[in-house]
Amino acid sequence: MSAMIAAESVLWVVLAILFWSKGLHRRFPAMSMYFALHAISIPSLTLVLYEETQPWGRGFHLGQIYFFGYFATYVASAVLLFFICIEVFRAALSAFPGISKLAVVIFRWAALVSMIVSLSSISYAHKGIYLIADVSYGLMRSMSVLELCLLAFLCLSMNALRMTVRDLAFGIALGFGLMCSGEFILAAWSSRLTSMYEPVQFVYEALILGTMAIWMVYCILPEPARKPVLMPASSTIYRWNEIASALGHTGTQVAVQQPANSFFLSDVESVVEKVLARNMKGRESET
Repeated sequence: MSAMIAAESVLWVVLAILFWSKGLHRRFPAMSMYFALHAISIPSLTLVLYEETQPWGRGFHLGQIYFFGYFATYVASAVLLFFICIEVFRAALSAFPGISKLAVVIFRWAALVSMIVSLSSISYAHKGIYLIADVSYGLMRSMSVLELCLLAFLCLSMNALRMTVRDLAFGIALGFGLMCSGEFILAAWSSRLTSMYEPVQFVYEALILGTMAIWMVYCILPEPARKPVLMPASSTIYRWNEIASALGHTGTQVAVQQPANSFFLSDVESVVEKVLARNMKGRESET
C-alpha cells in the first residue's frame, strides 16, 4: 500500500505538469484544477499520515489534520467532477451548440436532483465530525452516478457525434468511469473499513492507478482531428439544434401588420348598409 500511495503521489504531479505543458488546460480548465488539487493534496496528506504514525507526530493532532484535509479534498473533488462533466458534455456536443446549451441546463437540474436524493438517503447514524464522512460519500456518490451516465451517453452516441475512442473528452470520461466504480465500491464498504490495509483499499488504489495510466496515455498520444458532422437540412436533429439555439434570444421585435382585404371589407359594408336600411323601413312603418 505504501508503494501504491507513493506511485499515486508522483503520478498526480506528472499528470498535472503534462496536462499544462500540452496546453490542455485551456480546453478543460476544471480538469486542470482537479489535477492541481491532487498534485498538492495527495503528497501533503501522505506526508501527514506518515508523520502521524511516528511517536513524535501524535502530539500535533496530525490525525485530525489528515481527517479534515482528506475530506476537504474529497468534497472539492466532487464539486470539480460536476464541472468536468459539463466540460466533457460541451466538448462532445460541440457540433450542436444549440442542443449543447439546452442539455447543460437539463444536466444541472439532474445533478441537483441526484445530489438531493443521495444526501436524503444517508442514514446519519454517525454523530459529530464523522458525519462529514457520510455527507462527503453521499455527495461523491451522486456525482459518480452522473459521470457513469455521461460515459454511457458517449458510448451510445459516439458514431452520431463523430467521436473516436482516442478523443480526449472520451478518455477523461473513461478514466472517471473507472474511478467512480472504485468510489462505489469504497462507499459500499465504508462502514466496514477499520484500516487502510483492507483488501478493498487495495482494489480502490489499483483502480486509481489504472485511471491515471489511462489519462497519461491520452495526454501523451496525439489527439485525432474531429470529423465534421454532416446532415441534411431537413433532419430532425438539425431542426432541434436551430430551435434550441433560438431559445433565450429575444432579438428585435417587429410588429407586422397584415394588409386588409378589400373584398372582405366591401362585403362587411354592404351587410351593414342592408341592416341599417331595414331598421329605417321598420321605423317608418311604425310611424
